[in-house]
Amino acid sequence: MAEAAARGAAAEPAIRVRLLPAPDAQAADLLEADGYLFGTPENLAAMAGLMKDFFDRTYYPALDRINGRPYATLICAGSDGHNAARQVERIATGWRLKAMADPLIVCTHAQTPEAILAPKVIGPDDLKRCEELGAALAAGMSIGVF
Repeated sequence: MAEAAARGAAAEPAIRVRLLPAPDAQAADLLEADGYLFGTPENLAAMAGLMKDFFDRTYYPALDRINGRPYATLICAGSDGHNAARQVERIATGWRLKAMADPLIVCTHAQTPEAILAPKVIGPDDLKRCEELGAALAAGMSIGVF
């Protein structure tokens, strides 16, 4: 999902795209970026622990330094995804970021232990939605809408 969104954003020639795993991303990366697309699986009705760790490490160093920048959210969920989306939204609200779209939630319907632990296959329609979200964020940033 993140790769599809990055691919969509990279189609905008005026935008430099960096795809960073949450453990590798630092506050300096937030400060250098003009917009964000946060992606996380929902685990046990919450954002993934690695994403939470990213926000824990970067929240205060970026506070009041990234106000007004645009963001969007990708959630991969087994059944719902809305709680993880709310968690990201609360953090983004604290940073005073501007949501440029509703969270994009892809539901895999993984409900058994075997399905939850299995690698997820995201369908082409959902990947296209992710790519379109990345493209929309990049296009809006390049023309100054966000």
